[in-house]
Amino acid sequence: MWVGLGSLTLQIEATHLPNGRQVDVRPIHTMSADILVLATPGTHDHIATLEDKATLRGSNGMSEPLSLIHTVSIELSRKYSGADTHEMPMAILKMLSSYSWAAKMVISLAAFAINQGEFWLIGQLYGTDPLAKSLAGLKQLPEIIERHNSQKSGLDAMTNLIKVMVDVTKSMIDFEELPSQYLSPDQPPLSIAMAYFPTAVYLTIQSMMACATQITSPSIKSYQLMTTNARQLSELAHRVQFIHEDLKTQLALCYQYIAKKKHDEYFQMLVRLFEMSHFDNIKVLKPIIYNKDDLLPLKDGSNKPRVKVNVLQSRNILLLISDLDLSQDEIRVLAHIYDSRIKQNIQYEVVWLPITDRSNPLNAEHQQKFKKLQSMMPWYSVFHPSLVEPAVIKFVKEVWNFEKKMILVPIDPRGKVVSPNALHMVWIWGNMSYPFTRVREEALWRKEAWRLNLLVDGIDRDILGWIAQEKFICLFGGEDIEWIRRFTTTAKDVAKAAGIDLKMVYVGKSSAKERVQRVSDQIKKNQFSSWLADPTLVWYFWARLESMLYSKVQYHENFANDEIVREVVTLVGYDGSDQGWAVISRGTAEITKAKGDTFLTTLTKFKEWEDSAKQYGFVQALRDYFQRLHTPQHCNRLVLPGIDGGISEMMVCSDCGRPMEKYYLYRCCID
Repeated sequence: MWVGLGSLTLQIEATHLPNGRQVDVRPIHTMSADILVLATPGTHDHIATLEDKATLRGSNGMSEPLSLIHTVSIELSRKYSGADTHEMPMAILKMLSSYSWAAKMVISLAAFAINQGEFWLIGQLYGTDPLAKSLAGLKQLPEIIERHNSQKSGLDAMTNLIKVMVDVTKSMIDFEELPSQYLSPDQPPLSIAMAYFPTAVYLTIQSMMACATQITSPSIKSYQLMTTNARQLSELAHRVQFIHEDLKTQLALCYQYIAKKKHDEYFQMLVRLFEMSHFDNIKVLKPIIYNKDDLLPLKDGSNKPRVKVNVLQSRNILLLISDLDLSQDEIRVLAHIYDSRIKQNIQYEVVWLPITDRSNPLNAEHQQKFKKLQSMMPWYSVFHPSLVEPAVIKFVKEVWNFEKKMILVPIDPRGKVVSPNALHMVWIWGNMSYPFTRVREEALWRKEAWRLNLLVDGIDRDILGWIAQEKFICLFGGEDIEWIRRFTTTAKDVAKAAGIDLKMVYVGKSSAKERVQRVSDQIKKNQFSSWLADPTLVWYFWARLESMLYSKVQYHENFANDEIVREVVTLVGYDGSDQGWAVISRGTAEITKAKGDTFLTTLTKFKEWEDSAKQYGFVQALRDYFQRLHTPQHCNRLVLPGIDGGISEMMVCSDCGRPMEKYYLYRCCID
């Protein structure tokens, strides 16, 4: 490899004695690149655009090295022979010894650009301007231009080499502008890249001299000699391009390294922020939502304008964190709770923080999906997922334990997180959960008991009315339409025989939405019973059950002996089986349940417990007969979606009382 010529590298490094002198290299490079584009034959169609750019930039940043650029331009304009190909670049390097590697490159490029620009400017004007014509004659310019016009291969080789020189110089500037607080020169990948710097500078200066000779020397006349020079330019371009590719690779690695350092720094800043006390919540909300001031990062509702983070100052916030698989059911239920807060005189705001895979940009499908979800939300949302920093994504995953399912993180007016996830208490109690603290959650549980009100609160007003009237209410589920037909028919006959007013409501199943809808259509068609007409309410019924279990497990050490936990586990277990099930209740005190076959068998044998129903009450008699039939030979299968924290080691079967085995279930959302 050419770069591996150790003795040459040592010679070049011996000329490098930087004294800390700073040069604003970026504008010099920009103007030099513009000049070289204009001065390259065949690129004059770019003149108007580049002239405008050059005029705007002026000479900012060029005052200090101007005299040195002039000196180097004189050196580059000298004719040189093959023997000079090493001595002359070394002479220029010694001239520039006190500058950084990037500054050496830029000053040399500017000097080369001046020579090229002057030469080709005269070439453009000599046909119309007397002064240019005289200068062109002295420089033998018409003969040189005619030679180049007839020798396309040499011109193409030179054009390609100039482009490569401009590109590699830009890469050197990019390296010089890397933030030193994240990456030191003795640390890979920067240390690897810096090993290329001496050769890159030397070879680029050598290439400039070769281009200058190719253009300005009228002595190159023979076809063979011009072809040889074209090959030399192509070889130089190949060498410079080879170094440039290696530099680009290392530069990309540097950017990755710096991005990781910034990512880790941002992450640790977030951790510290949420451990500290603050005067208001903006101190923590701004880094989470958008930490810059260059745009308005929040969208206020579905059809409202973009706003600053400051609109959330000193308010209670529910930070809704989810990916783009957030379901419409979740949005609809939360929107209902959110909208009802005004009537209940409760003050809080919801902010959607969309979490996406930042390793891949959002495609058109995901963009459309995001916009659709955002349009459904009456609350604030981050204007675009790209505004959410990767460090924020890491923080919500590692600190707030966000994985796949939506979470609600409540932040009080002083920026304190008052619960790791308020979603479950919001699903169970709605706005009664305000201000969404763990203390409030525990207080709400102390008031609860296992009763039908807990199961259906917020689901259906008719059911709540029946409870208040102390009617007999039967909730049932499953997707076996034949069992449903037999069960509802038998239940109605038994209710009539027992002289009770029985209301029956089909609540479906937690999954298999399309099949549940078909069952609901059959129930409606055959008038078997009432049903939850809105599929969202079916989803909400089961989401609340899961939330009850999650809430109890997370915050109560004795959940295994908790009646509500036992009953909810049983219902969730029923839902995981292939057969139907039912719960029957009267008022707020009496409630019992059973699997579908047990319940149906008990109803068909009503004559055996009819007297008991008259003496002890219908629900109590049912419960007693269930116990007589109880044979735990076929225990429940329990599926607990999204529940962590070692629950499975303590879970016991609701049928036989033995500890349940733990399995892993991977289930997609597809019905």
